[in-house]
Amino acid sequence: MLMKHFACGALVFALVATSADVMAADSPVVATVNGKAITRADVESARENLPREYREIPLEQIYPMLLSTMIDSKLIAADARNRKLDKDAAFKAQLATVMDQLLERYAMRKHIETAVTDAKLKTMYDARATAGTVEVHARHILLKTADDAVAVIKMLDGGADFADVAKQKSTGPSAPQGGDLGFFGPGQMVPEFEEAAFKLKDGAYSREPVQTQFGFHVIKVEERRSATPPTFEESKEELRAEAAQKAGTEFVEALRAKAKIERFNLDGTKP
Repeated sequence: MLMKHFACGALVFALVATSADVMAADSPVVATVNGKAITRADVESARENLPREYREIPLEQIYPMLLSTMIDSKLIAADARNRKLDKDAAFKAQLATVMDQLLERYAMRKHIETAVTDAKLKTMYDARATAGTVEVHARHILLKTADDAVAVIKMLDGGADFADVAKQKSTGPSAPQGGDLGFFGPGQMVPEFEEAAFKLKDGAYSREPVQTQFGFHVIKVEERRSATPPTFEESKEELRAEAAQKAGTEFVEALRAKAKIERFNLDGTKP
C-alpha cells in the first residue's frame, strides 16, 4: 500500500523538485541519476506531498523507499523526454491542468501568509476575550425538510417533551441522547446554528426551522454559563484556521468581482 501511494505521487515529486533545488542549494546530495542530483531537500519536499498518515512516519524510516521512488521518477521522466512524450498534445493538456492547480494552491497560500499575521490573530483574540466567553447548553432536532421541522415545532407547541421528540424524530447522531449537544461556545458550531442558538433564551426553542448544510434544525437552549477563555497560545491555531478560511473566501470573492464570468448549461447552451 505504501509503494502504491509513492508510485501515484511520482508526478508530484517531479514537479516539486525544481523548487526544492532552488530553496536549498546547500542541501546534501543523497543520490544522483545520470549525473542529476537529488538532495535531502528534494526528499523532504516530496515527503510533504504524501498523505498525512505517511508524513507522520519518521523520515529515517520512510527514506529508503521514498528515495527509490524519486529515483524511478527521474528515470521515467528522462526516458519520456528522450522519446519526446513531453511534446504530446495530451501531455501538454494534462500539464496545463496540473500547473493551474499548483498555481491556485501557491497563490492562495501566499495570500493567506500575507493576510493572516500574528498581529491580526492577537486582535481577534483580544476582541473575543474582552467580550467574555459564554457557552450554551443546547439540544437540537435535525430534520430533512423544512416541513418536517415545522411539524416538530407544532408538536412542541402542543406540549411534547423536546428530548422525547428528538429521540423519535431527529436524524442527527445526538438523537439517542435526546438531541443533547452539551455546552459549546462561539466558533464551535456552523454559523447559522450558532447564531440561532445564542439568540434563544434559556428554556426556549426555535420558532422557525434553522437551515444549515446538514438540514433543518429545531434548537432548544437549556442554560448558559460563563467560561474562562483559553490563552492566546491555546487559541492560536483555531484562530489561524478561521482567519485563513475567511481570507481565502474574500480573496476569491474579490477576483470574481473583477472578472467577467459566463455560465452555460452542461450541453453548452445558455441558461
